Amino acid sequence: MAGFKDEVLSRRTFAIISHPDAGKTTLTEKLLLFGGAIRAAGTVKGKKTGKFATSDWMEIEKQRGISVTSSVMQFEYAGKRINILDTPGHQDFSEDTYRTLMAVDSAVMIIDAAKGIEAQTIKLFKVCRMRGIPIFTFINKLDRQGRPPLELLAELEEILGIESYPMNWPIGMGKEFLGIYDRYHRRIEQFRVEEGDRFLALNEAGEVEGDAPIKENALYGQALEEIMLLDEAGNEFSEERIANGTLTPVFFGSALTNFGVQTFLETYLQFAPPPQGRKTEEGVVDPLSEQFSGFVFKIQANMNPAHRDRIAFIRICSGKFERGMSVTLARTGKQMKLSQSTQFLADDRSTVEEAVSGDILGLYDTGTYQIGDTIYSGKQPVQFEKLPQFTPELFVKVSAKNVMKQKSFHKGINQLVQEGAIQLYRTWHTEDYILGAVGQLQFEVFEHRMKNEYNSDVVIESIGSKIPRWIEGDTVDESLSSSRSLLVKDRFGKPLFLFENDFALRWFTDKHPGIKLYNPME
Repeated sequence: MAGFKDEVLSRRTFAIISHPDAGKTTLTEKLLLFGGAIRAAGTVKGKKTGKFATSDWMEIEKQRGISVTSSVMQFEYAGKRINILDTPGHQDFSEDTYRTLMAVDSAVMIIDAAKGIEAQTIKLFKVCRMRGIPIFTFINKLDRQGRPPLELLAELEEILGIESYPMNWPIGMGKEFLGIYDRYHRRIEQFRVEEGDRFLALNEAGEVEGDAPIKENALYGQALEEIMLLDEAGNEFSEERIANGTLTPVFFGSALTNFGVQTFLETYLQFAPPPQGRKTEEGVVDPLSEQFSGFVFKIQANMNPAHRDRIAFIRICSGKFERGMSVTLARTGKQMKLSQSTQFLADDRSTVEEAVSGDILGLYDTGTYQIGDTIYSGKQPVQFEKLPQFTPELFVKVSAKNVMKQKSFHKGINQLVQEGAIQLYRTWHTEDYILGAVGQLQFEVFEHRMKNEYNSDVVIESIGSKIPRWIEGDTVDESLSSSRSLLVKDRFGKPLFLFENDFALRWFTDKHPGIKLYNPME
C-alpha cells in the first residue's frame, strides 16, 4: 500500500486558465520542455515555420493558432507526476472548459502584464472560486512594456476579490527588464545573462552582496523600495489560505523567453495540492481508498482522423486503474471491461497499463459513455455529483445541405452533441434542428468538423441570442409558442422556451404565473 499512497501523493493535476493571447499555450509548451516531454517548444504563431504547439492538434486550431479543445498532457519533474489539462483559451470557448475545471485540483491563471485581467479570465476564475480550488498566478510577458506591478496586484483584489502574495517581483520591464527579485528563494534571477551569473544570493537585509553590476542600476533600487512596501503593507504568506483558494501566490516572468518558468514550476509543485477528495451523493471519496472510481468529464470524437474513434476522458478519483479490469457504469448498472486505455501528449498516445487517483485516463468509447458518468470497481456503488450544465446564449437552425446525405448528417450531429460542446434542440412540431452554444466559435468548429470528419455540408442560419428557460413538469400548452417565446424540446425530450430577450421573458412570466420556468445553472 505504501507504494500506491506515494504514487497518489506525487500527482499534481491542474488546468491553465487565461484570456486568449495571454500566453497559455506557450507556458504549457515550456512546462512540457522542462518535463522532457518535448525537445523544442513550438509557439502557436508557428504558421510560417510549420512548427505547431504540441497541445493544438485539431486542424482548425493549426489554421487559426488557438486552442479549441481541451487536451491533456502528462510529464514527470522533480519526483512529481504532473497532469496538465489544456483549456481552450478562445473567447468563444465552450462548456468543455468549465467541465475540465471540475477534473483538476488546482489552477494556474495567466495574466498579460500589459492587459491585466480580461473578461475570459473572470469567467473561469469564478468557476475555480465556486469549487474553492487553489489558484496560482503567473503574470506573463515582462519582456514587453506592461502596467506597473502594484497596479496589477490591486486589480487582482478589486476585480477578482482574491488577495495575493508576490513570490517574486520584477526589476524593470520591457527593454529595461533586468530580472526578478525572488522573495521566496531569497535570490535575484537575472534576465539574459550567462548561466553562471543567473542567480545572485541575497544577504540578511535582502540585498545583493559584493559589487554586482545590477546594483548600479536605479531599477534595482526601485525594486528594493517596492519589496519593502510589500513586506510592510502587503498580505502575509499563508499555506493554509493558498490551499483553500483565498490567497493566490503571484509569479512574474516571460513564457516566450522561458524566463521565470522553472522557478514557477518548482515553487508551484511545493505548494500545489495532491489529488483531493471528490463529492459523491453519499459523502466524499478519499483518493487514497483502494476502490477504483472516476467520472467522465469530456468526450472527444475523431482524435485520430485515420480511425473514427471517440475517447472518453476520465478523472480517476480513487484507487488504481489496471488495464483489463472490470468496472460498473453507475448510470446503467452494467459491468464492463476496461481494456482499451490511453494517455496523451496531445496526439501522441501510449497505452496505459495502470494509473492512480489524480491521473486522467482516455478510454475508447463506442457510444457507451455520457459526460458526467461515474465508473467504479467492486460492490460498493459510487455516484459522483452531477457536472454543471451551462445554458447556451446563441442559437442557430441547422440542416443538411444535401438531402441524400441525411445519414451522415444525423450521425455527425449526435456524436458532436455527445461531446457537449454544443447543445441540440428540436422545434416542437416540425422537429427542425436548433443548436445552442456558449459562443460563436462553437458553430464554426461544428461546421468544420461536420464537413471534414462526417463528410456532411451543413446550412447554418442564425436565430440570434435567446434566453432558454425549462418548464417544470412535462405538460405544456403548445399554443403559447410564438416568435418571441419559441417552444422547443431538448435532446432528452424536456420542453423549454427560447425567449427573444429579457422583456419577452418578464412579459411571459407575468401573463402565465401558473407556469414554473427554471434555469438549470441557478
